[in-house]
Amino acid sequence: MTDAVLFEAHPDGIAVITLNRPQARNALGAEVRAGLFAAWSRFEHDPDLRVAILTGAGDRAFCAGGDLKEMTERGLTVPPRDMFPLPGDTIELTKPTIAAVNGVAYAGGWMIAQACDLCVASTEARFAVTEVKVGRSSPWAAPLIHMIPQRIMMEILLTGNPITAQRAHEIGLVNRLAEPAALMDTAFALAREILQGAPLSVRAARDTVMLATEMGRSAALAAARHASEHAYRSQDAQEGPRAFADKRKPRWTGR
Repeated sequence: MTDAVLFEAHPDGIAVITLNRPQARNALGAEVRAGLFAAWSRFEHDPDLRVAILTGAGDRAFCAGGDLKEMTERGLTVPPRDMFPLPGDTIELTKPTIAAVNGVAYAGGWMIAQACDLCVASTEARFAVTEVKVGRSSPWAAPLIHMIPQRIMMEILLTGNPITAQRAHEIGLVNRLAEPAALMDTAFALAREILQGAPLSVRAARDTVMLATEMGRSAALAAARHASEHAYRSQDAQEGPRAFADKRKPRWTGR
C-alpha cells in the first residue's frame, strides 16, 4: 500500500478504499494502480471484511482517468493486459463492491466505477468515456452492454460527452444518488443492507448475477444452481428460517 491509495477496515466488515491523489484528480498513475492492486488483494483475503467501498479523495474527482502525462512519457500504445486493477478482469473478487463517485468519473474513472458491483453517486458527479477525444480506445467498456441500453452506450462511446449523475441513474449505471455531503453515508447504508444478509447467500447471489452475464440462459441456470449449493447446505440456511419463526434477528456465522 502507498499513500496514493488509503485503506480503512471498519469493525462492521466494511472496507473503504480511497484514491488519494486529489491534486491530480485521482488519476490512475503508477502509484495509484499499485495501491489499488494491493487494496483489492487485502480486501479479498481478509475474512473479516465483507463489502468494499471505493471512492476518491476531495470533492472534484472520483477519478479523472489515466495519467495522460505518464502515458505520453512512456509512449504508451496498447495498455499491458495487467496494467489496471479491474475486478472481474485482472482481479477476481468474491465479495460485493460499491463505487462511491464523488466527482468526475472520466475514462479510466468510469472504468473502475463500472467494475464495481454497485454504484452510489453524488448529485454533482459526472461520468464520461472520453477516449475518442484523445485518440485512445475503451475495450474495457464492453461489459457495459449488460448495464445500459445499446443505443445509449453507443452515444456515450461515440461522442465522449459527459452525462450527469441524474442521467447515469436514469439509464441504470448508478444505483443511488446522494447529496455530496451524504455520499459516504449513503454508500455505508447500502453496504450495511448487504451485511444483513447471510454471507454465503450474498456470495451465491453475486455469483448468480455474474454467471448470468457470462452465459446463455440454460448454462447460467445450471451454473447458478451449482454455485448456490454451498449456501443451501450451510448452517445459516437453517438459522434463517428458525430466526424467522422465533421472531428474532438471525445470527449469521458464514458456515
